[in-house]
Amino acid sequence: MSRSETMRLFFAVNFSEEIVARLAVLRDTLGASAAGGRFTKTEQFHLTLAFLGERDQMELEKAMAVLDALSIPPMKLSIDRLGRFRRNDGDIWWAGVQKNDALLALQRDLTAALRSAGFSLENRPYTPHITLGRRVVTEIAPWQISPFGEIASSVELMVSERIQGQLTYRIIRGNPK
Repeated sequence: MSRSETMRLFFAVNFSEEIVARLAVLRDTLGASAAGGRFTKTEQFHLTLAFLGERDQMELEKAMAVLDALSIPPMKLSIDRLGRFRRNDGDIWWAGVQKNDALLALQRDLTAALRSAGFSLENRPYTPHITLGRRVVTEIAPWQISPFGEIASSVELMVSERIQGQLTYRIIRGNPK
């Protein structure tokens, strides 16, 4: 990549195969009731901690340095409900991650470190969720689910890119477990 090229970056927690399979069941249940929508591919389920947007090589290096310095304590992530963000062209549906002190502290520490490194970030409140579908049109309402989850202890710096017309997420750098 040349210095002038950019890539779309974000920090995320990725899940085990077991959690991904359970998220896929929720997505498929939602999809079966929908008149339309774009549903998240199984390999793309993740929990975003910070979205950086389009960044160049120098900013990528800064982001990797922030990740390398980040302390990530093991934290219990519990997925306990489905919800949606209302949109005119169809809603964004998601699986909600129960807020917990360790997760909120990690997200707060990460965004503070990114801002200190010179990144400008969104200022909206953090709502931990895993996107199941976008532009979803359905008559059903969000519902509670039997909670499930896992202990997470790593964060990855990810890139969102189009490969042969398909949106793909790829890990650029992981923070070891």
